[in-house]
Amino acid sequence: MKQTFALLATLITFHITYGQVTIENLLSVPFPTELKSSPDGKHIAWVFNDKGARNVFIADAPDFIPRKVTNHSKDDGLDITSLAFTPDGNRLLFTEGNTTNGAGEAANPALLQEKTGQFIWVVNVDGSGLRKIVSGDNSSPGNDIVAFISKGKVWQASLTDTAKAATQLFEARGNIEDLRWSPDGKRLAFISNRRDHAFLGIFDVTNKSVTYPDPSVDVDKQPVWSPDSKWLAYIRIPNRKDVLPFTELRKGSPWSIRLLEVDKEQAKTLWKAAEGTGSILYTAIPAADNLLLWAADNQLVFPWEKDGWQHLYALDIFSAATPRLLTPGEGEVENMLLSANGKSVVYNTNINDSHRRHIWQVAVAGGNPVQLSKGTGIEWSPVNTQAGIVAIQSTATTPGWPIKLNGMEKIAPALFPSSFPAASLVTPELVSFPAKDGMLIHGQLFLPPGYQKGSKYPTLVFIHGGSRRQMILGFHYMGYYNNDYAMNQYYASKGYIVLAVNYRSGIGYGMQFREALHYGANGASEYNDIIGAGLYLRSRPDVNSKRIGLWGGSYGGFLTAMGLARNSDIFACGVDIHGVHNWNDEMKNWLADYDPSTRAAFAATALASSPVSFTKGWKSPVLFIHGDDDRNVPFSETVHLVEKLREQKVYWEELIIPDEIHDFLLYKSWVKGYYRAADFFDRMMK
Repeated sequence: MKQTFALLATLITFHITYGQVTIENLLSVPFPTELKSSPDGKHIAWVFNDKGARNVFIADAPDFIPRKVTNHSKDDGLDITSLAFTPDGNRLLFTEGNTTNGAGEAANPALLQEKTGQFIWVVNVDGSGLRKIVSGDNSSPGNDIVAFISKGKVWQASLTDTAKAATQLFEARGNIEDLRWSPDGKRLAFISNRRDHAFLGIFDVTNKSVTYPDPSVDVDKQPVWSPDSKWLAYIRIPNRKDVLPFTELRKGSPWSIRLLEVDKEQAKTLWKAAEGTGSILYTAIPAADNLLLWAADNQLVFPWEKDGWQHLYALDIFSAATPRLLTPGEGEVENMLLSANGKSVVYNTNINDSHRRHIWQVAVAGGNPVQLSKGTGIEWSPVNTQAGIVAIQSTATTPGWPIKLNGMEKIAPALFPSSFPAASLVTPELVSFPAKDGMLIHGQLFLPPGYQKGSKYPTLVFIHGGSRRQMILGFHYMGYYNNDYAMNQYYASKGYIVLAVNYRSGIGYGMQFREALHYGANGASEYNDIIGAGLYLRSRPDVNSKRIGLWGGSYGGFLTAMGLARNSDIFACGVDIHGVHNWNDEMKNWLADYDPSTRAAFAATALASSPVSFTKGWKSPVLFIHGDDDRNVPFSETVHLVEKLREQKVYWEELIIPDEIHDFLLYKSWVKGYYRAADFFDRMMK
C-alpha cells in the first residue's frame, strides 16, 4: 500500500512539475532585440517581441525603469528594426514595417489590409512626440535631421519641423549603403554599390556636392570617421567574380584598410592582410555597427582571422604598420564596441567557453583581456551606460533578457512572464562524437525530465540553419534559434532525447571548421556529421535505434532532406522546414547571374550535393513546412521536391503558410508549425 501511494505521489509530482510545458508558454517570454544606448550613456532602448506584438522600450540610467513608447498589441507581423539615438541623445529613431520581395511586395503574413512597407519613426526619449516621419530605412540621424535610404537613394527629413516634407539629399548612381555622418555634421560618407564594384563617396553639406575620392575596381565598405572629421578609414575587398556562395573560401587576394585625408582627397593603404589565412574578410561576425572602430589616441580596431580565429586587432593609425592582437585564445569575437572613453573595447566571445558567450573588455593599448561575465549564463549585445555595461543574458532554462552586467540584475523584471516553466526545463549536456569521416563534432544532448537508465527513448536530431550558426548550451541570442531551442526543450518534455548538432561549416570553432572543405554545394561534406550523429545515437543504450528522427529549418531542412533521402535506414522520419533541395536552384537566389550551363563541372557537383539527387532511396515519411513568400529559400524548392516524392510514392505531409517569409514574422506561425511538427513526430515515432 505504501509503495502504491509513493508511486502515485511520484506521478502527481511529475505531472505538476512537467505538465505545464507547452509551446505557448515556452514562447511566452518577450524576445529582446536592437539593444542600443544613447551616446551620453543616459538611456537605453530595445525592442520586445511579445508573442508577435513588437514594441519599443526606453529606460534611463541608473534604475532603467522601462517606458513602452509604442503600443502594438496584436500579432501583426510588422517588424521593428534599426534603432538609433540622435547624437545629443534626446531622440530615438526606428524603422517599422517589412522589407519587400523581388516583386516589390512588402511581407504581410497577417494579411493586413494596409501598407506594410517600412517607415521611419521618431520619439523623444521621455516617450513623448511619437510620430511617423517618412517611408524608408537605414537611417543615420543628426540632432535635427535624419538621412535615410529609400529605394537605394539618400533622402533627408526634419526631426523638428513636422510640416516640412522629405527631400532627396543628393543624386548618385548605384545602391547607396553605409551612411556615416562626420562628427562635425558637415559631411556624409556613404558607399555606392555598383554590383561588381563599390566606391566610397562623400557628400559635402555646405557645397551640396558629391565626390568619389578613391575609386577602384574593388569593393569599399564600412567607413569610419576620425573624431576631428579630417580622416576616413574604410575596408577594401578585392573583387572575386567567380566565388560562389555555400562553398569554402579559405584564402584569396588579401583585403585591406584604406585611409583618406578628406580635405586633400588623398588616400593610401593603411594596412593589408597577409597572404593565406585571414586574407579573406569574414563580415558576418563581429556583429557591430561598423567593423572598424576609431579608438582614442588614433588607434584603429578591426577583426582579422590571421590565426584562424576571428579576433580583434589594434593598429596605430599614424605611426605603426603592425597590428597588435587584442583577443588571444581559441574562440571568436561576435559583438564589439568601444568603451565610453574610447580607450578599451567591450566584446563578447566564446573564448574559454566554446559553447556559450561572455562579455570581455581589453585596453586598446594592449594588455590582458578581462572577463566581465562568467558562469553558465550566455551574454551578448553589450552597450555602454552611465550605470555600467548593459547586455542581454540567457541561461539553459531562461530566454534572453536585458540585464545590468554589474550584479547580473534583470532590467524590467516585472515584464518577465511568471508562467514561464523554467523549473520544468532541462539543462542540456555537451557531447562529442566522430563524423562518418572521423572529424570530431560537438552538440548538445537534451535528456527527458525524469530520465531513467535502462529505458529506450525515441530520439530527434536537430540541425540548425545558416549554416553560419552555432547552437549553444542555453537559449539562443537569435530569435529564430531561441524558438528552436525552446522546441528542443518541448520535445524533451514530451519524452524524446534530442541531439542538437553543430556540424561543420558553422561558426564557433574557427575558420577551417567554418570553411570546411567540400561543404554545401561543393560536396555536402557536412552530411558526414549528420550520419555520425545518427550512428552515435544508435550506439547509446538509451536510444530506440528504430525511432531516430530529423528536424531543422533552412540549411537544417536541407540536411534533414539529405538524411531522409540518403539514409532512410538510419532516420525514421523528419520535419523539413523551408529546406534547400537543389543547390543549382538556390544559387540563383543569391547570385542573379548564376547559370549552371556555363559551369558544367560545378553544377554537376552541386546537383550531386542536393537531396533531389537521392529521392530514389527516400523511404521515410516527411513533413514539409514552408511560407510561400520566402526570400531566402524559394518556395519552389519544396514544390519541386514534393513532385519527386509523389513519383516515388513516399509518404509526405505539408503545412504551407501563405505570405509568410523565411524567418516567420507571426507568432502564430511558429506555434502552428511547431505543434504540427510535434504531432507528426508523435504519430510517426511513438
